[in-house]
Amino acid sequence: MVKIKSKKEIEKIREAGRVTADVLSLLKREIRTGVTTLYLNDLAKREIEKRGGTPAFLGYQGYPASICTSVEEVVVHGIPGDFPLSSGQIISIDLGVKKDGYYGDMAATFPVGEIDRERERLIEVTQKSLFLGIEKSLSGNRLSDIARVIQNYVKEEGFSVVRQFVGHGIGKSLHEEPEVPNYVENIEDYILQEGMVICIEPMVNSGRAEVKVLSDGWTAVTIDRKPSAHFEHTVSITKDKPEILTIL
Repeated sequence: MVKIKSKKEIEKIREAGRVTADVLSLLKREIRTGVTTLYLNDLAKREIEKRGGTPAFLGYQGYPASICTSVEEVVVHGIPGDFPLSSGQIISIDLGVKKDGYYGDMAATFPVGEIDRERERLIEVTQKSLFLGIEKSLSGNRLSDIARVIQNYVKEEGFSVVRQFVGHGIGKSLHEEPEVPNYVENIEDYILQEGMVICIEPMVNSGRAEVKVLSDGWTAVTIDRKPSAHFEHTVSITKDKPEILTIL
């Protein structure tokens, strides 16, 4: 069942979202050649706790880390480890925070040093597709309006949308109904209503759309091992315009 949030609840989600955005902004400044994803994970945990929150992902369905660090062909759920980043790579960081009983969730993809034009375009297109989806997040529109604009734009730019993983509702739980796909085929459609809070998160591959989950049960990689990018915001549906809650 889709849960409609009160103004007080939305403010709670907004506060969790501010912490999420603040910590992700801090992590962005630490991304450089030689930094390990484990360092980023440990830093995130300290900074989330310093701000009165807890890492939403740590222990969630058994996930072993505080953030997801997905490098190059890793689409999502990359587990931080003791290996250094290299110039020319891209890294997606997915970060969730629980604060005062409510959740915020956000993701972004960053370059490590200088990257080639194809990776730059992948990042640019994925980020723009997110904001095109947010623009459609209006009361009275449908989930399919969000999905269609993302899917069409990504396809026009020569990339592909991941279908195995989708966005979601959020609130007192990290993942709530409805699912928020980035494609329109065979989705369970909903009319957007004021008070809904959703996470829109396009994952876009430079090659084929298919992904494979590795033997650790978490790490999802592109089937052709080409790079992937991921952007996400937590968004509140209002009668006037969408509000991004994961923003400083």
